[in-house]
Amino acid sequence: MSGSPVKRQRMENALDQLKQFTTVVADTGDFHAIDEYKPQDATTNPSLILAAAQMPTYQELVEEAIAYGRKLGGSQEEQITNAIDKLFVLFGAEILKKIPGRVSTEVDARLSFDKDAMVARARRLIELYKEAGVSKERILIKLSSTWEGIQAGKELEEQHGIRCNMTLLFSFAQAVACAEAGVTLISPFVGRILDWHVANTDKKSYEPQEDPGVKSVTKIYNYYKKFGYKTIVMGASFRNTGEIKALAGCDFLTISPQLLGELVKDHSKLTPVLSAKAAQASDLEKIQLDEKAFRWLHNEDRMAVEKLSDGIRRFATDAVKLERMLRERMFSAENGK
Repeated sequence: MSGSPVKRQRMENALDQLKQFTTVVADTGDFHAIDEYKPQDATTNPSLILAAAQMPTYQELVEEAIAYGRKLGGSQEEQITNAIDKLFVLFGAEILKKIPGRVSTEVDARLSFDKDAMVARARRLIELYKEAGVSKERILIKLSSTWEGIQAGKELEEQHGIRCNMTLLFSFAQAVACAEAGVTLISPFVGRILDWHVANTDKKSYEPQEDPGVKSVTKIYNYYKKFGYKTIVMGASFRNTGEIKALAGCDFLTISPQLLGELVKDHSKLTPVLSAKAAQASDLEKIQLDEKAFRWLHNEDRMAVEKLSDGIRRFATDAVKLERMLRERMFSAENGK
C-alpha cells in the first residue's frame, strides 16, 4: 500500500510530464546522474569529460585511455591525442550501457575551421567505438556549427553514414544551413543566448516566453517543422527550468543533472508549448543560404558571432586542460617527477 502514493506522486512530476511529449537527454559525463534520471540519450562535451575525468570514480577509464595512448606509440602529442580520443569513447561506451538511445561525442573544437580534419577525427572516433563493440547508429558526432563544421556534417552524413549533432548553434543562419546540409540533429543553445542579453542589454531578467534563447529555439523549431526538415531540434544549455518548460514539445531537450533534479521536485502541470501544427501557422518564409549568404547573415547577429567564437574558445581551453592532465600523468616520470 505504501508504494502507491509514491508512485502516483512520481507520475506527476514535471520531468515525467515532459517525457510524454519531448525526448529528454542528459547533459553530463557522470554515469550516476544518468542512472538516476533515466534519459533516452546523453550528450557530452570536452568540459563535461574534463570534469568527470577528475572524479575519483572514473580513474580506471583514465588509466585505460592512457595505456591505449602509450600502446599506439608515436610522439608525445600523438600519444596524448590517441589517449583523449579513447577517453571520450570509453565514457561514451559506458554511458551507452545505461541509456536506450544515443550518446553525443564531440570533435576537438580546435578543428572548428578545418572541414577535412573534422571529418577525419569523426571517422576515427567512430572506428574507436567500433573497436569497443558499439555501432555507429548509437553515436552522434558533435561538431561546431561553423560553415566548415556544417559542411563536415553534410559529408559525414552523406558519404559515411555518420550521424551528426551540430553544437554551439546561436543564429538562425546556422540553423538554416544545418537543415540544408541534412544533418541528424542540432543543439541550439538557450542559456548562453540569455547570458549574452543579460550582459549586453539593460534588461536583466526575462519571463520564460520572452527569454531570447527560448524565442530563438522556437523560431528554429517552427521553421524546421513548417518546411518539412527532418533534422531534430534539441534545445541545450539551460539556465533554469522555466526555459525548459517554455520549450515543452520541442523534439529533444538536453538537460543538466541539476535541472533534471529540479524538474523531479516540480509538480506543476506541464503542457506542450511547441507543436508541428502550430508551426504551420507561423509567418516564416523559406530562405536558401550559400556560403557567402550564410557568412553575411550570421555576421549580422552580433550575439551569435560572439557566442560562437566564445564557445569554441571555451571548449578548446578545456581540451588543452585535459591534454595537460594526461601529459602530466603519462610523461611525468620521464620529467624526473
